[in-house]
Amino acid sequence: MKKSPAFIFLLALLANGCVSHSSSEEIDQSQTQAVLDHHWQTFLANDLDGVMEDYTEESILITPNGTFRGLDEIRENFVNAFRAFPTQEAKLTLSQSLSVQDVGYILWEADTPTFSLSFATDTFIIRNGKIIRQTYAGVRVGK
Repeated sequence: MKKSPAFIFLLALLANGCVSHSSSEEIDQSQTQAVLDHHWQTFLANDLDGVMEDYTEESILITPNGTFRGLDEIRENFVNAFRAFPTQEAKLTLSQSLSVQDVGYILWEADTPTFSLSFATDTFIIRNGKIIRQTYAGVRVGK
């Protein structure tokens, strides 16, 4: 019986451990939630240094406005975000915060003097207490 190239590739992936998560690698779900909680609190406070503690030089943030790689680009994204969500004038509401193994998810909304977010969501991949990957999307409504 001749094996297809796809079948051989799948066997190679299995042999190299690329398909399944190794049971010897334990993921601390409480650490994932702690990073989510820290990230939300420092974001609410417009605490740039606090927010940046959650990232590394290898972190990537993907948004509808662009992809930000590394600390400098991610920092610039949050400088702009804090301008859009001034602490004393913006109301941010966290609707959901979930963590499953190394994946974090938040659902939130915001009201600012110039626009509202009727729906916003972020998904995070968190490893060793740091956000290594993040996506953001939101529905913005002008005033």
